[in-house]
Amino acid sequence: MKNPIRATIITVDQARAMLKDQRDQRDERFPELAASGQYILPDYRLTRKREAFKIRRHTFLKKHFRSYVAFDSDNGQTLWIHNFPSLSEACFWLNTGLKPNDTDSTSSYQEWKTKHTDEIEALKEQLRAQHHEKKKPAAVAKPAHVSAVKKVKHTKK
Repeated sequence: MKNPIRATIITVDQARAMLKDQRDQRDERFPELAASGQYILPDYRLTRKREAFKIRRHTFLKKHFRSYVAFDSDNGQTLWIHNFPSLSEACFWLNTGLKPNDTDSTSSYQEWKTKHTDEIEALKEQLRAQHHEKKKPAAVAKPAHVSAVKKVKHTKK
């Protein structure tokens, strides 16, 4: 395959760490981000808020079912971030740098999607596995019953 998908799925804590790292280094001349690569955060949406008379924007991550945030920091200095409604659209942007409705490419989004169906399905399986791990209840210790508690004699001092 010409351009394999190199995106990895991250957690919200890792995404917040990346945003904090970018915010801490925004005044640097040549920032060096701690994590470089291509990442996808599932079930979240990026929102930006600009307060009155403030130049800087505040970036927040909000929980949003079936929404994906794509992070691209391949060059190690710039963190590019976009929201997407589907996993395949996020992978398309990370892989080609184009959004699905862009027309200036040699191949369309649909052609790209058919070429990379196996890789997209692998990422979906990884998401399903993570979701099932979250749903499994932790091993809960049984509470002590009255019949199981032994009587202990206390001695007076």
